[in-house]
Amino acid sequence: MPNFWLMKSEPDVFSISDLERDRVTGWESVRNYLARNYMRDQMRDGDLALFYHSNAEPSGVAGVARVTGSPVPDPTQFDGKSPYFDPKSTRAAPRWQMVNVEFVERFPAVVPLARLRRERSLAKLGVLQKGQRLSVMPVTAKHFDIVVRLGRSLTGRSS
Repeated sequence: MPNFWLMKSEPDVFSISDLERDRVTGWESVRNYLARNYMRDQMRDGDLALFYHSNAEPSGVAGVARVTGSPVPDPTQFDGKSPYFDPKSTRAAPRWQMVNVEFVERFPAVVPLARLRRERSLAKLGVLQKGQRLSVMPVTAKHFDIVVRLGRSLTGRSS
């Protein structure tokens, strides 16, 4: 039985269309310890994730991705030219982990945050909670199914 997640990316940095084109990518550059812990300790091969476009117009769920393989050290932490370089992280004791994700599905349109808020059955969805800023967070199977149903029901314009 897979776990379910919501993973945020700014679409001008990496969008669901980019994932569809690339097919698989590393979910790198996460620099929050709780989000890192979710990836390192709980994400497993085959887990499914809602791909969320953040800081977008509109922000919302754009599609579905699947975790492939096990967590691995994030290479950006070792790259002195990367904005995500961490001088305290070593190859022997890396601080930051990442997972690979593969494209599963792009919805006809983004399920906007405002639409998610209107759905009573999603009231406890993490991304809807005040102050929730994590880029990687768990989602219940029920919430995942509801959001996917909403996404598949769209007609190519946001509602």
